[in-house]
Formats: sequence, C-alpha cells, structure tokens
Amino acid sequence: MKDFWNDRYGASEFAYGEAPNEWLAEELPDVPPGQAQRILLPAEGEGRNAVYAAIKGYDVVAFDQSEKGREKALQLAARHGVTIDYRIDDAIHFQIEPGAYDVVALIYAHFPADLLPIIHERCIEALRPGGHFILEGFAKEQLPLNSGGPKNEAMLFSIDELSQQLAGLRTLDLQRERIVLSEGPYHQGEAEVIRAVGLR
Repeated sequence: MKDFWNDRYGASEFAYGEAPNEWLAEELPDVPPGQAQRILLPAEGEGRNAVYAAIKGYDVVAFDQSEKGREKALQLAARHGVTIDYRIDDAIHFQIEPGAYDVVALIYAHFPADLLPIIHERCIEALRPGGHFILEGFAKEQLPLNSGGPKNEAMLFSIDELSQQLAGLRTLDLQRERIVLSEGPYHQGEAEVIRAVGLR
C-alpha cells in the first residue's frame, strides 16, 4: 500500500484538495486562549487537515506511510506559515503517548478490518481524559458509489462495528449520512459516510 499512496501523492495536484475536511473543520474545538492543545492525525496524507489545525493554533502531530504525502504536507505548511510534526509511520507501529493529545482525528483513515479495533483502541488511549475524538469515513453503503474509498467492504465502516470499536469513549455520537464530496479529484460526488464525535 505504501507504493500505492506514494504514486497517488506523487502527482503535482493534491489528491484530496488543500482545504480541510468539512466535518473536521466543523467539529474541531477552538484552542482556549493561553493553552497549548495537541492534535494527532493518523494517515494524514498530503496534510490538508494538519495544516488547518496548525492554523487554528494546535500543536500538530501527524503521520502517514507515504514519503510523497509528507513532502507535500510540509510544502503546504510552509505556504501557510505554520509548522507541523509529520512523521513517516503506520497506525500499528506509531509510538502512542497515552493521554498526550487533546484531539485525535481520523479522516478517511481506512485500514484492514482485522487492524481496525486495535487502531481505534490506540487512538482512544492517546487522548487525555475529556479529549475529543473525531472521525469521518466511508460507510459500507459507499461500495457501489464512485465518489471514492476502498472497494473492499471489510475496510468500510458500519455504525454497529464502530460502536463496539469506540466503546472506550465516555460519550459517542455516530451518524450515517449521504453527503456530496468535493475534495480534490479522488473525492467527488454523492457519498455514504459515517461521522463520529466523542469524548474520552
């Protein structure tokens, strides 16, 4: 998969655009005045959400397995005059600091089905008590649509599965919605997504 993502992110155009994901922009808490806030962004790709969070005042840690994605993310950050800590790693081996983050956001972070419970548990562990969890990804109902996402149903989300995988959160709101995506060339058109917000 690393080669796949390096090929996709190696193009001059941003695969999913330069603007942040709309759900993240809507749900990302404001940084309280005078308080440092940390956000973790796994599978961050070309950095659109990381740069947005940095502009909003967050101390950003992001990672992805794609070197090409990291290169473009750092270029985008430089253009906006912000800095991000962007590492090359994957969601299983990334060194999680328990309770170290105020926000963890998974935006279209799709993984093999056997790894999802482990990855989601690790993301919850990374949150401080009271920290925010934000997710948007493709629902299983996305499979026949051509607006993006894996063509492997096991990698897509369902309300029931996510409810179990995110049971470590103190509060959790999950909803499936049909939205219209306009995020670069690879996320275009009507899409079936699941959106989640929660508190540890």
